[in-house]
Amino acid sequence: MEEKLKPLKTIHIALILGIALAYFFLGDLQNLDFFKIPKVDSTSYIYLLIPMAAIFLGNMLYRQQLKNTDNNQPLEKKIGTYQTASLIRWAMLEGAAFFILFLKKEFILIGLFLIIYLVLLRPSEERMKRDFQIVGK
Repeated sequence: MEEKLKPLKTIHIALILGIALAYFFLGDLQNLDFFKIPKVDSTSYIYLLIPMAAIFLGNMLYRQQLKNTDNNQPLEKKIGTYQTASLIRWAMLEGAAFFILFLKKEFILIGLFLIIYLVLLRPSEERMKRDFQIVGK
């Protein structure tokens, strides 16, 4: 099973490295100004809602994809669905992180939290089993 998850793990690492390098070079993280909490006004609420929406929609679409599989199939047959669902969720998070980086650098700390969350969503056989059990109930 680990051999079938290797391509997905490689994609996951590439996504994380790509967004982390973009944040490092374009985010001006060297001066540590991103730790300052920016002033939130009525025009910047949308930039706070985007990461929350990405997490919510990504998880919702992930679960919806996993529900589309037959629970009687062995885990090896479900790997394609798991890959698709994971890629959808990761794309939502990565898109929101890039959106913040390019449009509202004041909220770069939130983008860094999205990257950390993306790191925590590392694909594994145990996670795959658990997630299929959760949606199968």
